[in-house]
Amino acid sequence: MPLLAVTNLKYSIGTRVLLDGVSFSIEAGERIGLVGRNGCGKTTLMRAIMGRVTAESGRVDVQKGARVGYLSQDPELNLDNTLLAEAIAGFAELSTLHEELDEVFHEMALPENGTPERLERLMRRQADLQERIDAWGEGGGGGYAIEHKAEAVLHGLGFVDAQFGIKVRDLSGGQKGRLALAKLLLESPDLLLLDEPTNHLDIAGREWLEEFLRSEYSGAVILISHDRYLLDRVVDRIEEVERGRLIEYPGNYTAFVDIRKQRLLTQHRAYENQQSRWAKEEEFIRRFRAGQRAKEAQGRLSKLEREKEQEAIERPLEMGTLRMELPEAPRTGEQVVSVRNAGKWYPAPAASDAAVDNPEPQHVRREKKAGDKVLFHDLDFSIARGERWGVIGPNGAGKTTLVRAILDELPLSAGQTKIGYNVVIGYFQQLPPGVDDELRVYEYLQMVIRRENPGKPLSEQAARNLAGAFLFTGEDQEKPMGALSGGERGRARLAALLACAKNLLVLDEPTNHLDIPSSERLEQALAPTSKEGAYDGALVLISHDRALIDATCDHLLILDGTGGVTVFHGNYSAWQRKRAEQASGKAATTGWTAPPTPTKSEPKGQKAPVAGSGAAVSNGTPTGKKKSGGGGGGGGGGKYSWMPVDKLEAEIGRVTARLKAADDELASEEVYRDAKRCNALLDQREKVAAELESLEAEWLRRAG
Repeated sequence: MPLLAVTNLKYSIGTRVLLDGVSFSIEAGERIGLVGRNGCGKTTLMRAIMGRVTAESGRVDVQKGARVGYLSQDPELNLDNTLLAEAIAGFAELSTLHEELDEVFHEMALPENGTPERLERLMRRQADLQERIDAWGEGGGGGYAIEHKAEAVLHGLGFVDAQFGIKVRDLSGGQKGRLALAKLLLESPDLLLLDEPTNHLDIAGREWLEEFLRSEYSGAVILISHDRYLLDRVVDRIEEVERGRLIEYPGNYTAFVDIRKQRLLTQHRAYENQQSRWAKEEEFIRRFRAGQRAKEAQGRLSKLEREKEQEAIERPLEMGTLRMELPEAPRTGEQVVSVRNAGKWYPAPAASDAAVDNPEPQHVRREKKAGDKVLFHDLDFSIARGERWGVIGPNGAGKTTLVRAILDELPLSAGQTKIGYNVVIGYFQQLPPGVDDELRVYEYLQMVIRRENPGKPLSEQAARNLAGAFLFTGEDQEKPMGALSGGERGRARLAALLACAKNLLVLDEPTNHLDIPSSERLEQALAPTSKEGAYDGALVLISHDRALIDATCDHLLILDGTGGVTVFHGNYSAWQRKRAEQASGKAATTGWTAPPTPTKSEPKGQKAPVAGSGAAVSNGTPTGKKKSGGGGGGGGGGKYSWMPVDKLEAEIGRVTARLKAADDELASEEVYRDAKRCNALLDQREKVAAELESLEAEWLRRAG
């Protein structure tokens, strides 16, 4: 029996179907990534597995004795415990085992239990408890290193010793989320259900979590995450939630992207071919339903109606990449930003890191004093026209403070910053000012662009096109801003900002609350490109999204949280390679230069595609009755004009059968698992379809 089996699960909210007959299973040690648009039902599926929502039908079966741990987005914690005590509470079952073992030792010491029979029974019980204690957790450390393991996990997730004694009720929301994750990892259940575990984790915390799940935790994992690097490095199977169903893809996230593209392409072709064939049938029916061939036309109409009801291929989801025309921003001077000898410090805060990144503004310069919290000092760098800079570092290191100082929103403690000639800044803040909640999405875009670019209004159609480029469908564009989710509002703000003709974009955590498709859409808009109309200005990006940083930034500012800043000329992957070389002692001590931007790595465990729903249909064509005399039809014509009608119709039948066979083969899961075979079949199918189109054109020419 699998560790977990979900069978035909259905769940709706009103008329909206979130889960429509979902079935899947997971074996011990397997790692699954659950992906899909925000609101598609991923969290609902996890909650249904845990019994926190009641499905309308279906069942969830967990292997007997298996323990399931769930990290929800709203953790339940004991507010009266200290941070360390609450983390150790994750060992609740282990503590019970210790109590039972202590009770056995106590019974062994009682005189009345000194008989051989009773001692043997107690010793068997002791051995069983000892084995269960020693087997607890990974690494064989047993239950005697609880506090040490708890401290190691807390350190990995960004806590410091000084915070261990803080009451849970005094922690920030982000700290509580990290504590809930630590507690769950320490419980070490057989199956982990992780719903956005990287929320509130900085890059170091994400890297630690990856390594923990890969190297220390041996159980099964179902993971919902917007962190593409985490999915790439942890999971070996992707389940996509699409229109209430699950579609399975082997391999990690990179493999999923490639396979899904092929699946959608095949489904799109099948859909377009079916629509084209139906259009031809409808044209034939319109032409002949009132003439000599009315009976044949009526028969075809009945057949067509049955096919539309029973064999219609679903229109595939989005196929295209980002298409948007950005207005040309004014040209800046060569130097966009200059920072010289910059420093920022202030009196050390309390142990909580909740407000370090946004300290109280210092309105006057002051000398650095002993005990001050130093965010950065003696910092020198410049941003040239068109350069892309990523700002990374631990939570509380001062990334937002540095950016606000560059923008002259906060004074420096030392040094100076200068904005270059003709620089027009667009700033995306984590906590933006309010907007008119009554404005619909496209109206909001028009309002912002009209305000930022007087004299260059945006038409309604252009505003709708812009909204569509950022994944707002027709219905979504009509929603008032006040009805949007946090991620949707973020997308609308980003769309407006990109369309406002700025030549310096400063983005502070733009992918917070964005799902993966939205993050990828932003990446397409920002990535360095030679395409006409793409953003070609300078960029300063604060983010923990490593995939976004890697794709868009070619320079890094790395804050270490203790006052140091490294200026690195290269992307995130190059920085990671340098760190690895330094850690292994291979990096040169002087003269090191950034290696070239890496090519896309081969995805872990990549296999070829799985067939999606509705990937193929039967492909019938008109056959009709033979024309009397078997002649070749009137003059003119193309490649097949020489062919008699009876042979033409026979050839149409043969080519149609070949096309249907190709479609059937392309719908096979076995084919999708062999990328080379799949691509060869797609090429072959295109040739057959072109041949059929020529044959049908000749047949219709003669029928007319």
